[in-house]
Amino acid sequence: MNERRSDRRTPSRGLLPGLTLACLVVAVISSLGAPLIPVIALAEHVSLAEAQWSLTITLLVASVAAPVLGRLGDGPDRRRVFLFALSALTLGGVLAALPLGFGPFLLGRGLQGLGVGLTPLAIATARDNLSPERMRAGVAMLSTTAAVGVGLGYPITGLLAEAGGLHLPYWFGAAVAALALLIAWRVVPGSVSRRRERLDITGAVLLGAGLSGLLLALSEGEAWGWGSALVIGIFLAAAAVLAVWVWWELRVTQPLVALRLLGERAVLTASVATLLAAVGMYLLISPVTTFVQTPRATGYGLGGTVVIAGLVLIPFSATSYLITRVVPWLVRRTSYELVLPLASAMMLAAMILFGLARDNIWEIVLIMAIAGVGTGSIFAVLPGYLMRAVPEHETSSAMSFNQILRYVGYSTGSALAAVLLQAQTAPGQEFPANSGYTIIGMVAGLGWVLTAAAAILLPLRRARRGLPRQG
Repeated sequence: MNERRSDRRTPSRGLLPGLTLACLVVAVISSLGAPLIPVIALAEHVSLAEAQWSLTITLLVASVAAPVLGRLGDGPDRRRVFLFALSALTLGGVLAALPLGFGPFLLGRGLQGLGVGLTPLAIATARDNLSPERMRAGVAMLSTTAAVGVGLGYPITGLLAEAGGLHLPYWFGAAVAALALLIAWRVVPGSVSRRRERLDITGAVLLGAGLSGLLLALSEGEAWGWGSALVIGIFLAAAAVLAVWVWWELRVTQPLVALRLLGERAVLTASVATLLAAVGMYLLISPVTTFVQTPRATGYGLGGTVVIAGLVLIPFSATSYLITRVVPWLVRRTSYELVLPLASAMMLAAMILFGLARDNIWEIVLIMAIAGVGTGSIFAVLPGYLMRAVPEHETSSAMSFNQILRYVGYSTGSALAAVLLQAQTAPGQEFPANSGYTIIGMVAGLGWVLTAAAAILLPLRRARRGLPRQG
């Protein structure tokens, strides 16, 4: 450990801003176009279910790319891998922006998925090159860009599309990705690690196949019928493949994802909390944007435009960012084990408010501001759980697995929100009953109770076994 510390070079003053920009760009691009699915369907002459793949394919490729990039980034090639990811993000943005048809558009969005997996590399780079004090605050900020970027991506998409049409948001994505690439080329150093491991190709193929099936069923379940034999069969096949993947990862000498680290209570706590938090985040974001755009003629909708629906997410991004300045200070004076349940309680409060008080725009704004505090706190504190438990050369890999859980949680939360609203939509009606949103608030609230329980009980079990807690 001391040898690694002594090998550290003095980082560029622009390193943390450069890493933050890259992660923010990744988060914005991962959600870019979400409000535009109906516009994509109309412009490309495809169904809404097919247009949904403009988001799904990015998440799918990112889910597989994240652990691959993470494993490669744990060795001496981290800088090259980092620049490759940003290059793919830029090239994919250009391809998606060009009016070449739906096929090349999806290919471009898939290429962007390769770049969406670079956040774990940024966190590993910060851990290796920043002083402990700057590293804690920096890693909290990098992790929280996922929430900040999603909140920014929606309004940016709406404003740019209204000003310049469907393809302008993707040109914007390509431009900011190119800027992040240029800055990263100047400030991101090489890895101090000389350890090079063989890439687990079998693990990558199994993970890709399993997640493809899972995301396919989640994306198409509403169109095909959640109880249909096809959807159930895909879910079962995906579960079987992922079970084989887990078996393989525990057996192989150099796994794609070090699942054995889940034996560490800190890693297990972070993993469970990440999955539940990602589901809960999209159980709020997805219904809120739909609710705001619902016509007033329904008796409960706010009748907002796509732009308004995006703008109400800005408080979410703002408070998610601001809380990162507070979380490291709070952790130093309390503990990781206390901050995570408190953050879950904030999210529970936001969901209770959404379930009971959503008659005006100002109420939605307040709800999103509270949710930003909760989500930002959770994503800011989770890397600390991981980095206390994993060796430095496993940082990228451990964070990559955490990233997979986020993407699966995002997709699950979005799909679950659609299912709950569809169940409250009367036959022949276009919009769900107002009670559908109340039910979503209750279901998401239960999820946040489970998140708080996991944050409390898993470390408690560790303590009862007589294992020391890490500070």
